[in-house]
Amino acid sequence: MIQLVIADDHAIVRGGLKQIFALVPDFEVVGEAINGSEVLECLRHAPFDLLLLDLNMPGISGADLITRIRAHRADLPVLVLSMHNEPQVAARMLKAGASGYITKDCEPDILLAAIRKVSANGKYIDPDLAEKMVFDVTSTALAPLHSRLSDRELEVFRLLTTGKCVNEIAKQLAISNKTVSTHKVRLMVKMNLTSMADLMRYAMQHDIMG
Repeated sequence: MIQLVIADDHAIVRGGLKQIFALVPDFEVVGEAINGSEVLECLRHAPFDLLLLDLNMPGISGADLITRIRAHRADLPVLVLSMHNEPQVAARMLKAGASGYITKDCEPDILLAAIRKVSANGKYIDPDLAEKMVFDVTSTALAPLHSRLSDRELEVFRLLTTGKCVNEIAKQLAISNKTVSTHKVRLMVKMNLTSMADLMRYAMQHDIMG
């Protein structure tokens, strides 16, 4: 029996996943989390075999959260299930300690296969994404500008593309307005952008809208 915790801030996603897993006799959902704090709480109080993790949740998330998970339970299989299909993002999560990375548009059989492989201490990357990682990230010189961003800067970048202001982003990420403003300035400099119009244009061109 594979006991899972689902970490995703969208109730519809969690509900859909539970419906899929209910049809699989050797899967059992033993916990849910809607933010990074709840994930860490699960680690302290609920024994389980695998964490199915969304990247963009309120508070601590992404690579920062994976690093903290590893500090608590270095041996816990962590499978990232994300809406983002950029090879740069997947590479960052794997480097941070994720055991696997698949996207939310994958077929259920891919998801189940990934869970089984990762729970057995294997690694899993969606084949299409793995191909992108091989061919798109072969040269630093050819890497897109947003690959220069830190994980938090990339998160702020995505939220800015949704039209959220600094105050709204600060509230969602549970950080200060000043910190968000600092990230915004740094990402604009790293990407050679001078205005929000430039930022939106870049996001649309590279299909990385939040």
